[in-house]
Order: sequence, then C-alpha cells, then structure tokens
Amino acid sequence: VQDGNVSFTITLTTPACPLKNQIESEAAAAVKAIPGVKNVSVNFDSNVPTDSRLMGKLNIGVRNAIAVASGKGGVGKSTMSTNLAISLALEGARVGLLDADVYGPNIPIMMGIHDRPRARDNKIIPPEAYGVKLMSMGFLIDPSEAVIWRGPMIHSAIRQFLEDVNWGNLDYLVVDLPPGTGDASLSLAQSLSLTGAVIVTTPQKVALSDVVRGVKMFQQLNVPILGVIENMSYFVAPDTGKRYDIFGHGGGADMARQVGVEFLGEVPLEPTVREGGDEGQPIVVRDPSSPAAQAIREIAQKIAAAVSVQHLGPAGGFQSDPVLKVLN
Repeated sequence: VQDGNVSFTITLTTPACPLKNQIESEAAAAVKAIPGVKNVSVNFDSNVPTDSRLMGKLNIGVRNAIAVASGKGGVGKSTMSTNLAISLALEGARVGLLDADVYGPNIPIMMGIHDRPRARDNKIIPPEAYGVKLMSMGFLIDPSEAVIWRGPMIHSAIRQFLEDVNWGNLDYLVVDLPPGTGDASLSLAQSLSLTGAVIVTTPQKVALSDVVRGVKMFQQLNVPILGVIENMSYFVAPDTGKRYDIFGHGGGADMARQVGVEFLGEVPLEPTVREGGDEGQPIVVRDPSSPAAQAIREIAQKIAAAVSVQHLGPAGGFQSDPVLKVLN
C-alpha cells in the first residue's frame, strides 16, 4: 500500500481457474471501496493441490494425473489429449503428456516431435513442445513397426514411462489411453492412482453406447470421472455460416446426465483441427481464435477446476503446500 495505491496477490488452486476474471473484478471492486484507496492492482499466483493418493505410488514429482479415454477409436481422443495438455500449459501450469496408447502412438506426430529422447543419469529426458513434456512409444520404435504385446509387457512399458523418465515437477500429467477398456487402462490404474478421467465421445449412438462401458470401467477401478467431452459435435459451413449436426445433436450431454457425470462441452468439427494434428501444430496454437480452440481452452479450465475441488480438504485426497500470508 502506497499513496492510495494497493497491490496484492491472490493464490489460486490452479493457474487455469475459469473464474479468474470474475475473482479479479470482484476483489478489485471490494478493495477500491475502502476509503483512501485510489488504484488497485491484482496479481495472481497458483498452488496446485497434490493428489495424496499419488504419494508413495511412484517416485515422480507429479501432483495430478489425468487420463483421457474413449470407448472406441476414431473419436479424436489423442487430439483432445494433445490440445488439453497444451491448453493447461498456456495457462501457466507445468504439464506432461504421456502417450500410453502403445498400439497407436500418434502423439509425436501431433506435437511435431520426431527425434529420439536423450538419456541422462539413467533417466530419459522427455522432449518438450509447446511447453509440454512428452513421452511416447512412438519415440522408441520404427513408424512402420507393429506393437504386438500382451498385458504384462504393456504394464512394464507404462511403468517404465512413469518411473524411468525425468518428468521433473508437474502440476498435471495428461495420459492419453488407448481406446476401449483394455490392459493399458488397468496397468495405469495399478501403477498410478489417477486423479480422474476424462472421456471423449462423438454424438452418434454407436460412440455413446461405449461411453457407458468406459465410465463403468473407471468406476470399478475407483477412478473419479471428471467429465465427458463431445468432439465433432457440429460443423459450421464457412460460406453460409449454417450449422450442420453431421453426427447427431446433444447425445454427449444426454449420456453424461444418464451416467451422472459432468458434461464438459462440445468441440466443433473443423478441418484446421485435422490439418494441425497432421502438421504438428495443434489447433490451440495453430489457430487459437477458432471456435474449436476456444472450446478446448474452456474445457481445460473446467478440468483443472474439477481437479482442484474434488475431495479438497482433510476429508479428501488432496493437499496443498503450506502458504504463509501476512495481512496488514
């Protein structure tokens, strides 16, 4: 406080807080109402809670692990994983992306990284792109080589990706799972206590029916469901602006209500999403003003908020580092 000028810092539980602007506005208004205050400057910091269930599982500095899954292939799960991870990083979070889809490791292509990772002190140094640390089976095998593994080998590979990679300290580790309910999901749940899971679907019935199976699998594994994303929800013709519900409408929201989980939002079908994925430029960085990019950024904020509020406090599984504040 100096000559009527007040500056203070608000510590949030996530840098991706969707209410940041509202908090800033209301806090500034409240302080400015104090007699003698002329100008107010609001700054933000973050202290992301740590999921205590992760502590003791593996010797890695990950505060929260978020799985991105789908009941079937072809719904854009890896596209969502990539863009969600980058979106969290753009908000200021420390983020890693683990490509656990060992049968179809596409994340390196989508992130535009093709070089093999280096090793230092018996640890793999994960490549980094767009502020996200990345590890994938795609770095270790020839692109034309088929991965024909049984469950124990998948379990071993995923555990190595967790333990033998120098992830550093991460606020969020986003894990791109293979489609369906197979060995990789089980191995991950056994190796790492997931903070929560996000399920990606498309509007048509054949995809939505698989959402129920995915939700039930995570419930059986005691993994909280953070919500459902409906990808390829609609297409807007660039010449007329008319909306077309190519795969149906509202199915994702209806299914989320039926299974009792949050509907995180719709992501429209846009050619630039596919183009960005093919060229190693995910949509949130290739065309950040596009409707798809804006929708994904909002969904990432909702996921971060859901992680922060889930089981928060002594009764839950989260804890924050102690913060000492001096109030005058």
